[in-house]
Amino acid sequence: MRPKRDMNKLMDKFYWLIKLFRLFLIRVLSLLHISIAFMNRNTCLGLILLTGIMGTGLESQGQILKKILKPSTKQQNTTATSNNLSNTELNSGLKQALSEGLTSSINSLSTKNGFLGDAAVKILMPPEAQKIEKTLRSVGMGKICDQFIASLNGAAETAVKEAAPVFANSLSKMTITDAYNILLSGQQDAATTFFKTTTTPDLTSKFSPIVEGALGKNNVSTYWTQLTSTYNSLPLAFSKVNTDLNAYVTQKAIDGLFVKVAEQELKIRNNLGGSRTTPLLQKVFGWADKQN
Repeated sequence: MRPKRDMNKLMDKFYWLIKLFRLFLIRVLSLLHISIAFMNRNTCLGLILLTGIMGTGLESQGQILKKILKPSTKQQNTTATSNNLSNTELNSGLKQALSEGLTSSINSLSTKNGFLGDAAVKILMPPEAQKIEKTLRSVGMGKICDQFIASLNGAAETAVKEAAPVFANSLSKMTITDAYNILLSGQQDAATTFFKTTTTPDLTSKFSPIVEGALGKNNVSTYWTQLTSTYNSLPLAFSKVNTDLNAYVTQKAIDGLFVKVAEQELKIRNNLGGSRTTPLLQKVFGWADKQN
């Protein structure tokens, strides 16, 4: 008889422990149901079933389930907003904005003094050749330096005209996933970064022969030969200068182009100067503003 009584006491204690544990779970679920709404739903359902196994309680399982599975206001608003913008509209709107920005960037740089007259993109002497410039200017040969710098920038202005088909090709390959990543990344230069990644090799191949031809046409090679020969013959020249001008100007032309692309991207993202000029642009970027 004694073993049976002991077993009954043990079961009674076990029952109350389970009941207390169950009440604790119900209270936690009740107090934290807003946070739990973001949990994995299978996990939430598992907790509900666990409390159900341990008996009835202060709040019905149905009430708890409603609280857990009820979407938050933020989730509802996001879904509603997303449903108002189709993938086609998003893709078309972004491509329209990027196309306009790219065209504006190319046009601004390909005009006379497009590079030379803009301090943000002006091509200066190669870093290793700036000691030449300093030395030559100090002995009254500043005019040769100025002509040389003007020729470098003229070559870049000629080359950048050829960027349009490269960018058009990149745009044509842009996917819906790319578009979402660009719009919702939170980075102000996400589109610029995308183009740097997808177009730099093609731009280099396209620009290089054009820069080479422009350097010859604008007498840059002649100026460069004069500069380096004069400098290298000076007693002060401790090291000779032999810079690959073609590679230097090509890279600087690409760098300057992306500076302008980034400026255009910033304008459209922040609607500077009313740059969202069409209903589609207003809709797409207005939606993106709400997501970010």
